[in-house]
Amino acid sequence: MDVRLSAEQLALRDSVAQAVGRLGPQTVAELDDHERAAKLDAAVDASGWRELRVASDDAAPLASGVEVSIVAEELGRGLADAAFLGPTLAAELRRLTGAPEAATQETIGLSADLAGLASAPGGTLGAVATAIDAQGASVALVLLPAAGGRGIGQLSVAAPVVAVDLTRPASSLEPAEPVTAVEGQARLLTTTDLQRWLTLGLAITCADLVGTMRGAIELARDYAQSRQQYGAHIGSFQAVQHLLADAYVSMEGSRSVALHAAWAVDALPPAEALVA
Repeated sequence: MDVRLSAEQLALRDSVAQAVGRLGPQTVAELDDHERAAKLDAAVDASGWRELRVASDDAAPLASGVEVSIVAEELGRGLADAAFLGPTLAAELRRLTGAPEAATQETIGLSADLAGLASAPGGTLGAVATAIDAQGASVALVLLPAAGGRGIGQLSVAAPVVAVDLTRPASSLEPAEPVTAVEGQARLLTTTDLQRWLTLGLAITCADLVGTMRGAIELARDYAQSRQQYGAHIGSFQAVQHLLADAYVSMEGSRSVALHAAWAVDALPPAEALVA
């Protein structure tokens, strides 16, 4: 088994890195630069990265979990303030139900404990739910129980509220707002479908975290190369070198595990992929 990235996957990684390097925030203050953020969002949209899990002619996704995770890792590395996780998981829900591609940007609604999709058994959520990664999304998709299984419904998303994560604003979903069925669904979701969907969500989240780890280590390395103490760069001190080396080894181990999980999304049975 060849675990190396293919030439196409390497090109994808490089294209994301270039976009983030050109348009991603370089300082905390740049998070308030709405013109820059709009250009980054437009670049992500034009690239088609949010449509990687849209159905192809044979109903399979256009790209595997590995390609999706490559994008998520690079966006995380640069702390890119453009939605990716939410729209990607919404596209996966549409694909699994056979619904047509969304006309506008969507995200997903999670239950209050963030453990899974929110559900609207009576046509409303009936409880607090959260639309994650909600920047630019007009609606959030949730589960809508139906006879013989579960479909997907939608409800509007209010303006996102910036909280702990300045790059991934979320929005509270109104418990009493009516949830309407997404049009064009060809099949109901099974337990296996939801396992597969959850596996993809975990894989993307892990890739985002690994990317954040990479970015933090790169910042620390650059600082060690420029910061001087006692007339020498602190990167020349053995104690600092050991800390950076240990962090790098831990990050690379995490990256390998995350890539395996991303591969498992489509390559293993759902239950095994969820374990991975």
